[in-house]
Amino acid sequence: MSDASDILELLRWHLDIGCDEAIGDEPADWTAFTARAPSRPAPVAPPAAALPPQRTARPTAPGRPAASGTPPMGNPLPGMPGVQPMPNASQPLGASEAGISARARAREAGSLAELEAAVRAFDGCPLKATAMNTVFADGNPKARIMLIGEAPGEDEDRQGKPFVGVSGKLLDRMLAQIGLDRDSVYITNILPWRPPGNRSPTPAEIAACLPFLERHVELIGPAVLVPLGGTSAKTLLNRAEGITRLRGQWFDFQAPGLPGAVPVLPMLHPAYLLRNPLAKREAWRDLLLLKQRISQE
Repeated sequence: MSDASDILELLRWHLDIGCDEAIGDEPADWTAFTARAPSRPAPVAPPAAALPPQRTARPTAPGRPAASGTPPMGNPLPGMPGVQPMPNASQPLGASEAGISARARAREAGSLAELEAAVRAFDGCPLKATAMNTVFADGNPKARIMLIGEAPGEDEDRQGKPFVGVSGKLLDRMLAQIGLDRDSVYITNILPWRPPGNRSPTPAEIAACLPFLERHVELIGPAVLVPLGGTSAKTLLNRAEGITRLRGQWFDFQAPGLPGAVPVLPMLHPAYLLRNPLAKREAWRDLLLLKQRISQE
């Protein structure tokens, strides 16, 4: 490393790949350690009878070098070639298992109170272990408009309610422009738990929680659904386009527990508007579309 900028780049690279903790109090000179290693006496192998049974590594893909040495016991790092992680009962359910479990629990919920209890008791999403609170919903359950965000942020995680931070305050002002407030809408999120660092949810996390959201919509039975942001819109509509292509258009949402299709109007997320103030023009057009639709209901 020739200068300080190179060192900073290396540190950023380590942070990006998840190396954010130092193991020792003092830095280790690994080149000197490697030079001394041959002089160390070789460890004496224990008798064959004392050796634990060897685990068989998975066959490696063609062209990929096989893992050297004996696979470590326990749960190795994900992505280690040739090693099959051992099952651990304390780990969250896998994405497919979590989705099946969530769907079964969601179907058993006959009311919002039962659904909220099922969500709070669900352990199939690892985000629950890192979140402070389960953020279920806010607003009027009898409202005709149901707003669906992406996931709780820092303020929402701390208070246990959706859209209470800076984005929530902007959302309140947006709703007020068309004569709405928290008593005339119902608000929830795709995920009830905050992803660490406000990162985007992973497909596995969304798949684990989606059955609860679908049941949530069925129990509310809104006249209009408004997904806020790309993640919410793409998840609810099962489409690949981004929010800038989906916003400003009407779609239909269907579910077995609904009497018919529910109109869906994707809109830009308030957090996006805070970062891109010029996009408020499109948001205002969408609000007028929403106002026109609810006035016809």
